[in-house]
Amino acid sequence: MLHSYLTSLHGISLLLRILCGDDQATAQRLLAGSGIRLEDLQRPDRRITTAQEMRVYANALAERPDIGLRLGQRMHVSSYGLLGYTLLSSATLGDALDLALNYPALLGTYFELSLQREGDTVWMVAEGYRDRPELRVFNVEYCLASLKLICDDLLGQPLPLVGAQFGYPAPDYHAGYATSFPCPIQFGARRNAFGFTVDWLEHRLPLADPVTHHEMRERCRLLNSEFTANQAWVTRARQLLAAQLPAAPGLEELARQMRCSPRTLRRRLSEAGTSYQALLDGVRYERARQLLERERLPIHRIAEAMGYSETASFRHAFQRWSGVSPRQFRAY
Repeated sequence: MLHSYLTSLHGISLLLRILCGDDQATAQRLLAGSGIRLEDLQRPDRRITTAQEMRVYANALAERPDIGLRLGQRMHVSSYGLLGYTLLSSATLGDALDLALNYPALLGTYFELSLQREGDTVWMVAEGYRDRPELRVFNVEYCLASLKLICDDLLGQPLPLVGAQFGYPAPDYHAGYATSFPCPIQFGARRNAFGFTVDWLEHRLPLADPVTHHEMRERCRLLNSEFTANQAWVTRARQLLAAQLPAAPGLEELARQMRCSPRTLRRRLSEAGTSYQALLDGVRYERARQLLERERLPIHRIAEAMGYSETASFRHAFQRWSGVSPRQFRAY
């Protein structure tokens, strides 16, 4: 499944509204080490890396362990842009869920999602998570709580559940699960899922409109195709840059390796919401972060691994990428 290296600031903005309100000091603390600035939140077109997003979520978890649930409980169907409004115009709940699962890139999930029928029950299953293990519970909560809210929004009423299952022990705040999953809940299960009776798949949606849906579905298809193509360019460019650190190729050499003109490469990256310099900074930041988190190398050795001849230049660049110094980052 194709996951986006780049994402929007929507989830981060929502998190800060939940935890900070107008408290800028708290917001700055949650953004620490991510390279995201408060002024970036005023730019709806600003793209960030998923690594930056996960850094903020990790900071938030240290202060509020149930933030995954709370975020999911606020991610209404309208949060998903074009896809969300296409889902609302679907004929039935089953049609809408099939459409959502066909476009995981537009849904922005870290999971392989599926509907699995067992007798008279259908289970919405989230599996295949392969990202940061310390954020697994957070991401399960965020994913399933938001999917349940999407179902409620589509129906115009709460979707009655027959059960919910989670593949980890009950957290200390497990009582809060009842808000999203008012049903029997099993922890330590073999999967992460919530279930409902199969007849709800045929339930007509109150905002169904076949003409609008046909047009919006076609736009979703085109947007997904464009996203997939652009993401392939971003992924390949990142792979080539990462493989050649510390002596990363310049734009013209990278274009030659990708068998295109520099102009084409610039255009492709721009359409994906990024640039050559942003990609290079992202690759360097990710490598530096990994070395700072997993290794005990001296800072000057990490600077050399990034291609910097002077440690001070690396420190300055890392401060620009993350908002903190390498030493401060390592202390988090």
